[in-house]
Amino acid sequence: MAETMKDYEKELDASFRNIEEGDIIQGTVVSVDENEVVLDLNYYASGVISAEDYSNEPGFSLKENVKVGDVVSATVTNKDEKGRIRLSKVEAADVLGWEKLKEYMKTGEVLDVVVKGVVKGGVVAYVEDIRGFIPASKLGVNYVEDTESYLNKPLQVQVIDVQKDAKKLILSAREILRKKEQEEKKNLISNIAVGFVTEATVESLQTYGAFVRLDNGISGLVHISQIAGKRIKHPSEVLAVGDRVKVKVIAIKDGKLSLSIREAEESPASEIEEEVFELPESKEQATTSLGSLFANIKL
Repeated sequence: MAETMKDYEKELDASFRNIEEGDIIQGTVVSVDENEVVLDLNYYASGVISAEDYSNEPGFSLKENVKVGDVVSATVTNKDEKGRIRLSKVEAADVLGWEKLKEYMKTGEVLDVVVKGVVKGGVVAYVEDIRGFIPASKLGVNYVEDTESYLNKPLQVQVIDVQKDAKKLILSAREILRKKEQEEKKNLISNIAVGFVTEATVESLQTYGAFVRLDNGISGLVHISQIAGKRIKHPSEVLAVGDRVKVKVIAIKDGKLSLSIREAEESPASEIEEEVFELPESKEQATTSLGSLFANIKL
């Protein structure tokens, strides 16, 4: 078959292409080792990115994180002695990365990161090769005191603040964890019915009642009128934080449990063993006692 001009289109485009220092270009990874990544730039010369120009992330390994076929954007820095185009992904990230981060903040995208450093007041992780700070108050649902335990651990975060000029990137895991906690709570509550009797631990005492935590981690309120068979002025007259009490579910509304100690004391113990319901961790139907379920479920 006779060759035509179209058969040489790729080579012709490459011959007319002009690559200048400072340009941000894309290339496809054709080889990678611990020292450098080689790219096909659709150009007469190949591109090369050294390990130190590929990422600022501490402990970053080219062989572990870069694969043949990956498409990489990088900034042209110069030519080396072999005539190859020297590139820097780090420099390109400083231009392109910040724009991506703004988009992530806008969409609320959940990002997978690894904690690479522990600093005063929080930890450090990298997104788009840009250093991000996760405050201790944003590491968990509550403030995290032991930030050292997070070092080199994977974490899901969202971008909550981006300031390119100040080189400031703030990340947070709290909102994601709160949402997961709420979903777990919703699943557990969906398997609790009015009339269910079980044991709980007193968490706090208020003028209007006592908050108690069931053995599956769900908390509920025992109104002061539901604490004892006699009239009391304050829950502390008959309860103390840490007490184990038997409670009965008397109402479920908007994901909140209303409980009664008074009615639970009047309920026969057999009620606990006669309930049947579905485990939240499985879609299959399972029959068990409520007592044993709550002994095994942990948030």
